[in-house]
Formats: sequence, C-alpha cells, structure tokens
Amino acid sequence: MSSQPLFTPEVFDFLTRLKRNNRREWFQKNKERYETVIKEPCVRFVLDAAEPLHALSSQLRCDPKSSLFRIYRDVRFSSDKRPYKTHVGMHFSAGPKDAHAPGFYLHLEPSGCFVCGGIWQPERLALLKIREAIATKSDAWKTAVRGLTLSDEDKLSRPPRGFPCEHPMIEDLKRKSFIAVIDLSEEQICGQRFLKEFAKATQKISPLVAFLAGALGMKW
Repeated sequence: MSSQPLFTPEVFDFLTRLKRNNRREWFQKNKERYETVIKEPCVRFVLDAAEPLHALSSQLRCDPKSSLFRIYRDVRFSSDKRPYKTHVGMHFSAGPKDAHAPGFYLHLEPSGCFVCGGIWQPERLALLKIREAIATKSDAWKTAVRGLTLSDEDKLSRPPRGFPCEHPMIEDLKRKSFIAVIDLSEEQICGQRFLKEFAKATQKISPLVAFLAGALGMKW
C-alpha cells in the first residue's frame, strides 16, 4: 500500500467540470485526465481495500472490473440523455456480482461523499427473508444496527403484508432497503489516512452486513 494519498482534489475538480460539460465531445477531449485522476486511483483503491475488507469477510469482492462502476450512464430508457455520471461509485459485495447483494459502497461526489453498507432494493423473496429475520431475531437485529444511522429514503408508509402493525420492529420492517450511511469530507478522501478511515467505517457497519448475509443464507 502506498503512504501517499490515492485521491487528490483533482477528482472533484474533474467531476465539477464534467457536470457543467456533460457531453461526449468534452469527455473525449478530457478522457486521458479522467483515466489519470479518477479511474487509475480507483483501481488502486479497490486493490488496497481488499486487505481491510477481507479481514471482515473473505466473501467480499474487491475486483476493479466488477467493483468500479462505469462512468457511462444507461440512457436507453431515460428522458435524461446526459451520457456521463457526475460521481464515482465503487461497491464491494458479498457473493454474486450484484449491486443488490449485501456489501459496502463508496461514493465520491463534490460535496456529497459517503461510505455505506447493507443491501439496496433486494428482490421480493430476499426482502421477505430479511424481514422475517428482523421479526424473529429482533435482539440480533438491534445489536447489528446499534450506533448506525439507517437511510429512510426507501420505506413503505404502511406495514408490509403479513407483519402486524404492533410489531416492535415495524419501522424497520417497512424498509425496502437496509442501508447505513457514514458521510465523508473531500479532505478525508484526499488524506493520507483515508484507507484507514474507510476501513474503520466499514468495520462499524459490518454487523449490519453480516446480519443481512445471514438472513439470506449467504457465507460471511
């Protein structure tokens, strides 16, 4: 591992400029800079993150080919035809190469950096298994989320079918995603200690990810 910061303020400068010039012509002229200040440091970070992440679980994928999200947007079915994302995303999932599997995610965006862990919008059967685990193993669930801030963005307004409204965990049972978020500053991202801070954040969130993997019958 390098003692020098992998990321520099140029990451956020590039993303800010891309947001103002989200066109193929501009990106092609600046693609070499994208490769140098964003893609190459991200690849190195994914490889460096393997050591602390595998200390949590050997099942976590740390592969640049699958962990680093592409900069290109899928605009086939979108009214927004801007071709590029204006943020950088890296995910480290347990099990299959799937953004909907339990794991961790790192988000780099000007004034909007964070690391999170959990599971995002699991399919219907997986969601039911997670809800059943929360309902029947409430003490283990409370231990797993202790000290964490869970996102309320993806949540039902009413109790899900089959779960009583008076259940003590009903607010968590309403969730359709189970994500804990830890905000980061650009200064942290560009600092020498960032890998350690990332490792500390994922360690804090890991009981939640382990609970979700167990609820789905996955190795952890």
